[in-house]
Amino acid sequence: MKKKLMLIGVPLALAAAIVMTTTSTSVGAGRGDGPIVYVTGQGLYYDSIITADPLPAHGPFQLLEMGASGLETEFGPGDPGYRGGRWMEDFDGDGEFHYFSCPLLGPGRESP
Repeated sequence: MKKKLMLIGVPLALAAAIVMTTTSTSVGAGRGDGPIVYVTGQGLYYDSIITADPLPAHGPFQLLEMGASGLETEFGPGDPGYRGGRWMEDFDGDGEFHYFSCPLLGPGRESP
């Protein structure tokens, strides 16, 4: 039962986080159906594509955090630390990470 709730709860939490981010970040004429992600190491914004299915916590993931202007991460496309949009995020600050895929679409741009 707990696993079934987790399979339902994680996509809902992801959707809620994305809705909050999308409303606080200008979407403009973005190409993706997801939020815009700021890559701090590049100083660029990227559109993204949402895949709502949670991923198992196996393999490499990249930290995605809520920053001053929305979602942000250190590495983006072309950087050695970019994991192809395989993210881990602690949605509610309880120390429990959720794992999901949300690839970034290049090229990046200087404004949201």
